[in-house]
Amino acid sequence: MSELVDFTRNGRVVKARLNRPRQRNALNTQLASELIEGMVALDTDPDVGCFVITGDERAFAAGADIAEMAGMSYADAAARDVFGEWERFAKLRTPKIAAVNGYALGGGCELMMMCDFAIAGEGAKFGQPEIKLGVIAGIGGTQRMTRLIGRSLAMDMHLTGRMMDAAEALRAGLVARVVADDRVLAEATEAAETIAGYSKPATMLARDAVNRAEEGSQAEGLLFERRIFHSLFATRDQKEGMQAFLEKRAPEFHGT
Repeated sequence: MSELVDFTRNGRVVKARLNRPRQRNALNTQLASELIEGMVALDTDPDVGCFVITGDERAFAAGADIAEMAGMSYADAAARDVFGEWERFAKLRTPKIAAVNGYALGGGCELMMMCDFAIAGEGAKFGQPEIKLGVIAGIGGTQRMTRLIGRSLAMDMHLTGRMMDAAEALRAGLVARVVADDRVLAEATEAAETIAGYSKPATMLARDAVNRAEEGSQAEGLLFERRIFHSLFATRDQKEGMQAFLEKRAPEFHGT
C-alpha cells in the first residue's frame, strides 16, 4: 500500500498524487519506489488508457530529497546508481500527463519532463537549481530540457539556477498548456479522458513515433513512423475506427 503516493482510478484514467506536503513533495527513495512500482504495475493493463501525475497547490515536486543524499560519497552514489530507477518511469508506454501547480524544481521539473506533456497553473514555477548545491541535474534534466527548449535557454537555466514562470515555460515549449491554477487538475483530467478514449495500441505507438524524432535522423524517423502506421492495420481498433468514420458514428475501441 502506498504511503507517499495516492493512486485513484476513474474509468480508464489513473491519477497519482504525490503526498509529502511538508517536504513540498520532495522525491525521496520511498516516494520514487511507490510511484514507479505503482505505475509499472498498471502500464500493461489494457483498461488503463492514461496517467495523470500531480502534487498539491504549493508544489508539484520541489526537487529530490537533499537530506537523503547529502552524506553520500561518489562510491555510494555510483554503487546505488542513484536516480537510475527513474528510467523505468520514463519508459512507461501508457501516456502520462503532468498536472503542475506551484513549484516544479530540480527532480520535480525532471519528473514533469519525463511525462508526455504538462499542463501548468498560472502560478507554477520551474527550474533546475542543482548548480547551487554543487551538483547538476541527475534525472535527465540536462538532456530532456535541451531537447524541449533548446541549447541556449537550457544553458541559462542549468548554469544560473534561476526559475522560469509559467508564461515563459509556455513560450519556451517546456509545458503544453497554461490554465488558471484552480483548473489544472480538471484540464489534465479532461485531456487524459480524451486520450484514454482512443485505441491504446495507437496512443502507445504515437508516443513511440514522436519520441523517435529526437533520437535519429529525419529519414529514419519517417520510415519508423510509416512502419508504425502500417502495423496498426493489424489491429481491431483500426477496423473499428475507420468503419465508424464511414458510418458517421462514434467508435468503440477495444485496445486490440
